Amino acid sequence: MKIGLGLYRESLTPDNFRFARQAGATHVVAHLTNYFRGRDPSLSAGTENEGWGDCSTDELWTYDDFAGLVKTVRDNGMELAAIENLSPRFWSDVLLGGPDREKQLEGLKRLVRDAGRAGIPCIGYNFSIAGVWGWSRGPFARGDAMSVGLDLAAIDPDLPLPDGVVWNMRYRAGRAGARPVTVDSQELWERLSVFLREIVPVAEEAGVVMAAHPDDPPAEALRGAARLVNRPEKYDRLMDIVDSPSNGLELCLGSLQEMPGTTDIYEHVRRFARRKRIGYIHFRNVRGKVPKYHEAFVDDGDIDMAEIVRILRDEDFAGVMIPDHTPEMSCDAPWHAGKAFALGYMRALVQNAHALGPSVSRTMIAAE
Repeated sequence: MKIGLGLYRESLTPDNFRFARQAGATHVVAHLTNYFRGRDPSLSAGTENEGWGDCSTDELWTYDDFAGLVKTVRDNGMELAAIENLSPRFWSDVLLGGPDREKQLEGLKRLVRDAGRAGIPCIGYNFSIAGVWGWSRGPFARGDAMSVGLDLAAIDPDLPLPDGVVWNMRYRAGRAGARPVTVDSQELWERLSVFLREIVPVAEEAGVVMAAHPDDPPAEALRGAARLVNRPEKYDRLMDIVDSPSNGLELCLGSLQEMPGTTDIYEHVRRFARRKRIGYIHFRNVRGKVPKYHEAFVDDGDIDMAEIVRILRDEDFAGVMIPDHTPEMSCDAPWHAGKAFALGYMRALVQNAHALGPSVSRTMIAAE
């Protein structure tokens, strides 16, 4: 197991690479989509009409972009584990089933080939119409630490998605009188199938894992659109569409735990690890489930994170884990302090993985 740190585009700086190394991280997961463009980089940021920000001028990333990023990360003493998320501008009609779907799929194929040629092993993506939406920010974590959470009763989950917005970002200008986007579960799975059958064979040739993030929030529907991977078993369905090591998972522990009906996250994690399809892991803890939950410190949520490490140890997982959605700590550098706490906890678990004893969940199953 390796420890990494996820960094937004504007945070890919020498100072943050140095911070990551000091905290024990060896790898970086890079977000190249500029979600916030200088504004507060929070999941609760943005507006109902414009989302997080405007990506309408984004240009498809190229080999030179990827090779330059790989070199920058290595020059700063780290390795690039993955690119996380595609700009909605690149694949809006893939998500929406629009007229430019074929053209955009060809662009994504070039992107995947260029990433593989540059030495990027994994691309994380989230096949979602509404994206990450509906969250609020407040003193939800231990000690009144600032964190984010979701309360479906406090928002209108059926609020129509504005025209020209997908995945919580504006990819083009809105059109007056346009009908709101609606899509049911069957249609969304059909769109995903088209995407995977076109892209995964290219990824396999390029040596790249396409890693799918589950829905967050894992509601049944949001803003008129069905959700996709909102139950752990639906990850299996996704992997079975194209049975390939390049059709993998961006395994977000927090998202799995939030899902209604998830009573044993440990067996799900064990199953996914055994299939050898985990691209990388969001080592994230939460309290509560849909319809109401919030982010917690990594040692203070509903998941026994030591048990997760025991399972990953037993299944010989050798990939990268990054902290995600960590609460902020009360000091002059709240983001850095929160990440440092999470990284230190993760590093201690990984360094002592063989001393953690047998898997508790496996012992319980054997006893039954």
